[in-house]
Amino acid sequence: MVADRAELLGVVTQPDRPAGRGQRLTATPVKAAAIERALPVYEPRNLRQFTSEVRALDFDVFVVASYGRILPSELIALPELGALNVHPSLLPRYRGATPIQAALLAGDGETGVTLMLMDEGMDTGDVVVRERVAIGEDETYGELHDRLARIGARLLGEALARAECEGAFPRAPQSGEIIVTRPIAKGDLELDWRWTAQRIVNHVRAYSPQPAARAMLANTPVKILRAHVSSGSEEFVIPCGDGAVAVDSLIAPDHRPESGVEFARRMKLV
Repeated sequence: MVADRAELLGVVTQPDRPAGRGQRLTATPVKAAAIERALPVYEPRNLRQFTSEVRALDFDVFVVASYGRILPSELIALPELGALNVHPSLLPRYRGATPIQAALLAGDGETGVTLMLMDEGMDTGDVVVRERVAIGEDETYGELHDRLARIGARLLGEALARAECEGAFPRAPQSGEIIVTRPIAKGDLELDWRWTAQRIVNHVRAYSPQPAARAMLANTPVKILRAHVSSGSEEFVIPCGDGAVAVDSLIAPDHRPESGVEFARRMKLV
């Protein structure tokens, strides 16, 4: 963790939000970790006001990872060494809100983590370091997200150590194909059984485990968590545009996660 390598003056995170069936106010995991280490926690609702509040603090750098809000240029300009962003893609490919999902939807064989120095653009700053990462054939969004987070934490620690020694971060302009992603809309989750089998599988991987791909099976709306291109030997398969897909696990309304075969038997489809 950064706290093991540097002196942290504070941690910034989103305010507590309602969560769960009871809609109880719940702290972010970042806030919980900061409290555990007795670190000051900031939960600003107005970032321009927050900029004024922290201007007097003497800090060299701040780091942003999956914060979910656009920072004002005045805030980005405050730290002496710059503002670092940990981004889960090989920038400039997959700038924006959903880089991991985009890589999985495209069926990419690799992605990566980029540390960049923030500027006023959206993920357009100079690259400090980046590392390529192979994507597993059946890896889901949740699995890839967690793996990239660990890699990002390691790269961040190495970059901070280097800046401490050299007095600055290395930097190079971004180069390559620019692709910009957008936030997920509800309609994006719906899959179409007329698609090719691989496209369906990639769609399921990109949204698993949350918010999960949506489809109709046996006139029932389900969330599909895992699926694979059928080899022809499975007990329960769904015909699609160029073959068939086997559903490995899903969630039906008012039911726990179950295998596709369990669902099919319960619905008397096999």
